[in-house]
Amino acid sequence: MDWVANVRSRVVAAGLLVMVLVPAMAGAQQESRSASADLAPAAPGRQVTPADYVIGPKDLVGVSVWNQPALSGKFTVDADGTLAVPLVGRMPAAGLSVRAFETALVTRLADGFLTKPEVSITIEEYRSQRVFVVGEVRQPGPIPLTGRTTLIEILALARSTTGEAAKEAVIVRPAAGTSPTGAILPGQPEATEVIRVDLVALETGALSNNIVLKDGDTIFVPRAPTVVVFGQVRSPGVYPIGKTTTIVEVLALAGGVADRGAANRIRILRIVGGKKVELKAKLGDLVRPGDTLIVPERLF
Repeated sequence: MDWVANVRSRVVAAGLLVMVLVPAMAGAQQESRSASADLAPAAPGRQVTPADYVIGPKDLVGVSVWNQPALSGKFTVDADGTLAVPLVGRMPAAGLSVRAFETALVTRLADGFLTKPEVSITIEEYRSQRVFVVGEVRQPGPIPLTGRTTLIEILALARSTTGEAAKEAVIVRPAAGTSPTGAILPGQPEATEVIRVDLVALETGALSNNIVLKDGDTIFVPRAPTVVVFGQVRSPGVYPIGKTTTIVEVLALAGGVADRGAANRIRILRIVGGKKVELKAKLGDLVRPGDTLIVPERLF
């Protein structure tokens, strides 16, 4: 049945968009950002640190002073925001960009210690800023922010959404100035702002949906609602749906109507007002979460 094959191809392709396009778009954006950003110097083989990254408490900062190994090393920013550097003592670091801290250190070293010091600052471990990714992603958990980071980049770092994911991501934002120790879900008291992002629109080029994330954000990808399909289809089972999924699209997900199936006599079992009712259905009708589609056998 050509119409089944065609629809099935479209539905499967749509279902794979997040898994294919999110990593691809993230890679392209990261490449563009890396090429154009003002970056701090870095030693060969070391990951380049964005010069505009704002240092925070607990970050592990790498200090490299050319031809001065005794002044170089890795130092942790203390809770009070200061960093102890050999020779010059404690310096304010939290709240400064990598470039600003580098400039401040050069100034301190040049003030009676070294002549024309050459300094390179890197972030060895990003510990002060992070977001939490939960729900239907392949690799949930906390992800450090290493500078300006968008939703697409975070989904790529979480290894994209799963096949059971809804076509929506929910960004839960805590109160400004707070640092949550774990994920915050919609409805919790700590959630001061909830942003819903249509992933389908994002996949098709609506980059205004590509939200720039902030420290403490939770990215929640819910599970898609489902329907049950059984009877004369090639692959009976439970299938995810969207807000505008039709019966013909669900049948395509189920492998199409079997040879003995009656596509013109499909029925839907649906809960209406707390009661289960049976409805006649057409191929273009929309399905609802919790529906059960029954494809009967042909009479002749």
